[in-house]
Amino acid sequence: MSYYDIDAILTDAEKVPCRFELDVSELGYLDNNPSQPLKAGTSIGLPLWLAEPLALTSRAPGSSEEESKSFVSLDLPSSLSSEVVSALKADPRAVPLRDQSHNFYGLGTRMLDVFEEREICAVLRKTFVTRATDVALHARKAGATEDMGVGAGEEFLRGLEEWERKLFRKAHEGTKGTKEWMEGVKKY
Repeated sequence: MSYYDIDAILTDAEKVPCRFELDVSELGYLDNNPSQPLKAGTSIGLPLWLAEPLALTSRAPGSSEEESKSFVSLDLPSSLSSEVVSALKADPRAVPLRDQSHNFYGLGTRMLDVFEEREICAVLRKTFVTRATDVALHARKAGATEDMGVGAGEEFLRGLEEWERKLFRKAHEGTKGTKEWMEGVKKY
């Protein structure tokens, strides 16, 4: 991904649930308590760009186990909760991923960098492959009718997250280009 990739920036801005492992003075405002320190055990949603280094950095490397814990512990975001994963296992087409997160696959891959969740990895892969066939089919139909999802396809596009929308655009452009090429060949 590029440094200027807007989808990567938006994915890094997604809030993930974190639990602070120590008291932190002057950060009580994060918990709507500005005059108090942020207490250990407080759960807060932090942007991924901040939560990841806080979770992966240990407080005092080389010291006792209690002192070498990280500043925060991360939990999976609600878009990757067990309920969502179960629904994706049952039927990936039935889950509107955009309602879960605008950058669902981007967030999923970033979370897999932090967590070693083989089950989530397998579910994300199966979901993408299953939904990609539907995306390609709708893009081909939209390419054949010269509309890019207006009307009947508009509802379909609403449930797509950003990677799927990019795939739809590319497949639509490919279908449209192939149609133009075939019309050009027929002329000769």
